[in-house]
Amino acid sequence: MTTKGTALVTGASSGIGAEFARQLAARGHDLALVARSGPALDRLAADLRREHSVRVEVLVQDLSAPDAAVRVAEQTAARGLTVDVLVNNAGFGTAGDFARIAAEREHDELMVNVVALVGLTHVYVPGMLERGSGGVINVGSTAGFNVAPYFATYAASKTFVLNFSLALWSELRGSGVKVLAVTPGPVETAFFDRIGTRKAAIGARIATPGSVVTAALRAYDRDRGYVVPGRGNFAMAHLMPRRPRKLTALIGRRVTRQVADELTPSAAR
Repeated sequence: MTTKGTALVTGASSGIGAEFARQLAARGHDLALVARSGPALDRLAADLRREHSVRVEVLVQDLSAPDAAVRVAEQTAARGLTVDVLVNNAGFGTAGDFARIAAEREHDELMVNVVALVGLTHVYVPGMLERGSGGVINVGSTAGFNVAPYFATYAASKTFVLNFSLALWSELRGSGVKVLAVTPGPVETAFFDRIGTRKAAIGARIATPGSVVTAALRAYDRDRGYVVPGRGNFAMAHLMPRRPRKLTALIGRRVTRQVADELTPSAAR
């Protein structure tokens, strides 16, 4: 199989990231897989090499580190890799009363969800522009479309991902470099384990990583700018009112309060 270039996927050890790796390998891409868990990456890499005969490099890196993007860049350069597609998938969420969530945890959340994403985009987009081809896929969330009390930092980080991606998509039109924001609703991943409750789905249907990635790559091929996989999620993202903002925030509180109640049932509100 002739390679279609190298795709670098962050958060590739499980969930959506692992599914991106599988589908991109099936398309003929060589891969650079980034995550904190070396053993999980090694297992996935061995499977992909065997099944698709592609080159797969494992890059172990904690993306909450301040110099994470620089360290990933050093590893790809040392291995002679040219990154043609960057998939900024790594991320995690926090939920509950803002005052009760550890500040250190939310700091790490922003480092992974925002700082590392922007840093890696800075690292690889200039080379894509020089070659006149390539692309960036940023994984956001439907939470990024709305004000989300009790998910304050997580939702705000995903709003950043959406707006950042669409701004770059507009900037780079005609350059040969694509940019896509993928904004799924709840997905069957370890997200709920890290949050601490499946009520974080807020009653929405939980999608599979496979369906999300299939929709994402279809939209990427068409240079759509952003995609909301699933009709229900699309409706929720686009039909909810945006203004007045304070009213939207108060309505959002009624919807998301169940999550905070689940995590801290004795808390007075």
